[in-house]
Amino acid sequence: MQDLSTLQIKGIKDPWKAGIAGGWNVIDGRTLTSDQTLEADVIIIGSGAGGGVSAEILSQRGLRVILVEAGKLKSSDAFNMDEGDAYRDLYQEGAMRANKDASMTILQGRTVGGTTVVNWTSSFRTPRETLQHWHDRYGVKGLDRETLDPWFERMEKRLNISKWAMPPNANNDVLRKGCEAMGWRWAVIPRNVSGCWNIGYCGMGCPTNAKQSMLVTTIPAAMTAGAVLVHSAQADHLLIEGDKVTGVAVHPLDDNKQRTGATLTLKAGTVIAAGGGIQTPALLLRSKAPDPNGRVGKRTFLHPTTFSYGRFDQEMAPYYGAPQSMYSDEFTFKHGVEGPAGYKLEMMPLHPGLASALLGGYGADAREEIAQLPNLTGAIALLRDGFHEDSVGGTVELRDNGEPLLDYPVNDYLLDGAKRAHLTMAEMQFAAGAKAVRPGHSHAGYYNRWQEARAAIEGFDYAPVITGMGSAHVMGGCAMGDDDQHCVVNADGSYKYLDNLYVIDGSVLPTSLGVNPQLTLYSLSAKNATALADKLTA
Repeated sequence: MQDLSTLQIKGIKDPWKAGIAGGWNVIDGRTLTSDQTLEADVIIIGSGAGGGVSAEILSQRGLRVILVEAGKLKSSDAFNMDEGDAYRDLYQEGAMRANKDASMTILQGRTVGGTTVVNWTSSFRTPRETLQHWHDRYGVKGLDRETLDPWFERMEKRLNISKWAMPPNANNDVLRKGCEAMGWRWAVIPRNVSGCWNIGYCGMGCPTNAKQSMLVTTIPAAMTAGAVLVHSAQADHLLIEGDKVTGVAVHPLDDNKQRTGATLTLKAGTVIAAGGGIQTPALLLRSKAPDPNGRVGKRTFLHPTTFSYGRFDQEMAPYYGAPQSMYSDEFTFKHGVEGPAGYKLEMMPLHPGLASALLGGYGADAREEIAQLPNLTGAIALLRDGFHEDSVGGTVELRDNGEPLLDYPVNDYLLDGAKRAHLTMAEMQFAAGAKAVRPGHSHAGYYNRWQEARAAIEGFDYAPVITGMGSAHVMGGCAMGDDDQHCVVNADGSYKYLDNLYVIDGSVLPTSLGVNPQLTLYSLSAKNATALADKLTA
């Protein structure tokens, strides 16, 4: 097994250093101590998948764009593959974000480029079943696969998305071996990488610039075209005059994410909210945006994800190599679109910090767990939420300080899905040769035979908190569609109740997707941003 502990990364050019030296207009909110006003044609709030794609398209059409990001600008020179630094600097709430009752952690990016900087690069087209459900249930028109496929192709080309060509690491190969042994479907994951070193620390920011995140693709292109980036600055509320949005009030933040005391007023004829499924609803709530049916922040979905750990006799080194390269959709729609919760099978990397948090334990037990890490593998199951009447998602609320909080109950419908997923993952890992398997449940230990694991899982009480769950996919909260009783955004991204406001991010999805969302967000954002550019330049 290759040892990367002494790997030296040299000679990688940081595109941001060269760009800023060449004249890119970057404003660091930490330096702003007095009130200022800036004007543009378009203000984009958030720099992740939706914001980054929109910034490139609009700025290259000659529009003056200001891109606002609450997180700091960090680039390849700052990515040192240190978990502590990365979780503190690159994630929302220092990677400690959770739902209201703390039954589920929620990993989201908080940096220039958003979650695209820290995700594991898995890129899938939206399932046909999902798009059809949106059409039938929410009146979403013009988003069938035949319409979207050209946009998928465009963004796959733009971001170098293709099936991972290298052999899977040992961790991911467990999924392939287990599925083959069980007769289940499996396939290779497409990844948005170029010249990948196969290091495996994608979640800490890519130090080689191989990951084709917004940080190294669309945002640099927008900057070259004349866009302005304001980072370390949080959009507080929209400026609303009558039924029109005219700009946004922004609070610059210091190194401790506290307000500097200054206010940056941004004025524009068009504003795009692109903060994602938690931040965008929070912005609209703080702004007291009109919402006659009370739908902002409702039906926020997470792909609740549960885990299973398998021990092998041989070294598996689950911290090295492409984090995700194999998947199985055998169970995603097995019981129909609106039946019991389906789940997508993938593997997850197990770096020491993340693994110790997930595995838990105290004292000698915790030490023993982490000592076994080189021989451990991690399977995950992403539950589809939002398709069944008992899967209503969560609600974005505001804390007393205006920051968002997601009230997302883990109910019996989801817990049933977690139980079935534990059974599936344990059987798969034993079929792949695991010597012991531990489901992600507080009452579980390691079991040496499939029959033993099955009996234990079937006997567990499945309840919130004791059932291990997390999420890295936030969707919904500002659903798009013609059904005004459930939706606040039109299919083109325009907000139904305010002129000049567009929502271009994952919050517009009426349900979860059933696949990792980034390619859906890139493509839908490109489609709507292009239509908006046509409108604004006509």
